[in-house]
Amino acid sequence: MLIVRVALPVPLRQHFDYQLETDDPTGVKVGARVLVPFGKRQLVGIVWQINPIDSFDSNSLKNVSALLDPVPVLGPKLRDLLSFASDYYHHPLGDVLTSALPALLREGRLLDNEKHKLVRLTNCGREQQPELFRRSAKQLALWQALLTSDLTEAEVLAEHSRTTLNQLLEKNLVELVSEPFTPFVHQTEKQKALQLNPAQALAVTAVVQALGSFSRFLLEGVTGSGKTEVYLQAIAPVLAKGQQVLVLVPEIGLTPQTLARFEKRFAVPMQSWHSNMTDSERLRAWQRSQSGDAAITIGTRSALFLPFRNLGLLIIDEEHDQSLKQQDGFRYHARDLAVKRASIEQCPILLGSATPSLESLYNVQQKKFSHLPLPERATSQLVPQIELIDLKQQVLKHGLADGTLAQMRQHLSRGNQVMMFLNRRGFAPALICHECGWLTECLHCSAFTTYHKQSRQLVCHHCAATRPVPHQCGACGSTQLAPVGQGTEQLEEQLAKLIPDFPITRLDRDSIRRKGSLEAHLATIQSGVPQLVIGTQMLAKGHHFPNVTLVVIVDVDGALYSSDFRAAEQLAQLLTQVSGRAGRGDVAGKVLLQTHYPGHPLLQDVIQNGYSAFARSALRERQQTQLPPYQFMAMFRAEGLDSAICQLWLSELQQICAGQMQAATQTAVQAVQRVQWLGPVKAPLERKAGKYRWQLQLFSPDRKALHQLLEMLLSHIQKSALSRKLKWQLDVDPLDLS
Repeated sequence: MLIVRVALPVPLRQHFDYQLETDDPTGVKVGARVLVPFGKRQLVGIVWQINPIDSFDSNSLKNVSALLDPVPVLGPKLRDLLSFASDYYHHPLGDVLTSALPALLREGRLLDNEKHKLVRLTNCGREQQPELFRRSAKQLALWQALLTSDLTEAEVLAEHSRTTLNQLLEKNLVELVSEPFTPFVHQTEKQKALQLNPAQALAVTAVVQALGSFSRFLLEGVTGSGKTEVYLQAIAPVLAKGQQVLVLVPEIGLTPQTLARFEKRFAVPMQSWHSNMTDSERLRAWQRSQSGDAAITIGTRSALFLPFRNLGLLIIDEEHDQSLKQQDGFRYHARDLAVKRASIEQCPILLGSATPSLESLYNVQQKKFSHLPLPERATSQLVPQIELIDLKQQVLKHGLADGTLAQMRQHLSRGNQVMMFLNRRGFAPALICHECGWLTECLHCSAFTTYHKQSRQLVCHHCAATRPVPHQCGACGSTQLAPVGQGTEQLEEQLAKLIPDFPITRLDRDSIRRKGSLEAHLATIQSGVPQLVIGTQMLAKGHHFPNVTLVVIVDVDGALYSSDFRAAEQLAQLLTQVSGRAGRGDVAGKVLLQTHYPGHPLLQDVIQNGYSAFARSALRERQQTQLPPYQFMAMFRAEGLDSAICQLWLSELQQICAGQMQAATQTAVQAVQRVQWLGPVKAPLERKAGKYRWQLQLFSPDRKALHQLLEMLLSHIQKSALSRKLKWQLDVDPLDLS
């Protein structure tokens, strides 16, 4: 009998001990999955320790129901990373460990780590003639594909349906065969590498010289400076050694474009990883990473937890992007954990952005990151010219000035593309009553509902609640309801009337809901046909549209005045990234920025001096105000049906911070003294999904002291009776303060 300590996916900050009867004690490995009873349920957990010395008497322990893995699904290096993440973000270890596994493994799917399925024709299948399939073109296509060579199950399902495969299996024309994974073999590059300018060459040399050891690099290059080419040339020697590469991108929208660029260059197996994949696709990608079969993986933030066999280089594109931070559940930041993983794997990490986060620039100042600047565009094109359009005292046509419309027509008539940026999807931010001024509000949130004309619905973009468009005012009963404000849906409709001679492509979350629609929209834009491209911040993230010569930023005024101390940084990044979509081809680019406040210091600073100068100035302001990155930050959120209970619960935590409750140790007293707090205060979005929201923000220049205090607060929370009457979260290094 063995005693195994198991981490379970439950919201409890502890492990659970079980006894396991086995004929081979050495066959039980740390990191393997087990099925165990937990209350009335059977849960899949991870073996975290074997025969712990502080365990209970084995007679009082329940038995393990089943040992699911002969070998660990989480190797030692990955366990080190996840253990660190659990400690740093103060999140239950069991939840952290299981979040690193594909859904099918979390559900208990048995796994053969050494093999995958090949689809091949049986002897009977090879003897058939095409006439057998005259009634099924789909079966014929799959049969013909298999005549040439065997295919993996993943390759078959990428081109053919599961139904077609099952039909051939039932007829005994094909069979599924287990074959061992074979490590990839690096071949000659498909496409010749581009000529590098001196700055690019220095960057590539620095990264290549660091291969095989842990080094941190920040690649800061203006938009269009050729950061992707630096990535590609830094990757080549890694592949030549037979090592794997992970490239993290912030959005799904960047995955197909980046994957296509890499596939043109390298003749090695590569894969993508994102939330739109099916459970089976994610499991196959997970296995290919573990076996070493996938040379390059391009994925969103959760790809960081894939079990690579031999990781040689880690790249994060658009490292400044907020999408790299998980905003619910296990609230980790992929950029920060990627640095830790590179340290564990002993490989370099390369962070790239035209608008680096202030945290990364601070790390450059502190000599923690090596700075690799790319100050010029890779081609001869200049950085786009930015022109401010003052909207005051102008007659606007659907939110656009006459001068804006005139320049749009000029660029389109020359055979170019025009990009319109408006960071509000839907038709209008709300409906208003012309009689009394009543506005459509969400029934569950302190926010207005967005009017979506195509679906005839009011949608809350905070809690996702939907309801039909009302026929009458909710206050006075009038039928005079009209949209107020403008969204991408409305802009598309009105531009079709103002500029009817050119097609319009709209790219936002509403227009790409169907599978494959994102790729179709991007292909339409890449075709080069003169057109208007309308979109939200999806368009701002690293896309390369060489035919776009004019970018119009319809409205930024709403972002100029915000209570969030990061708002200025985020707006400067957005303006720079959107502007960088113009003039990436052979024609010079131009940016039109419509605003009622053309003299605003932030706009003038970014336009006149560029993002780099703005960021250094913003860092000085952060230092003077003692805000992150010059202080470390954590935030407790409380949500509940009773606002007073949320406030009272956070007030208990605030009293500990103020030292009004007795601390257990002298160390804890010192930790309290080094931490400042703000709150409890109502959240900017006071009510969401029917629950009231309060916050308590903690700041300290000493990271260790802050985390000691957090441990003390979490210990109090476990004992507090109020904790069971509300929902709470702890967010370490928070980005979203709403």
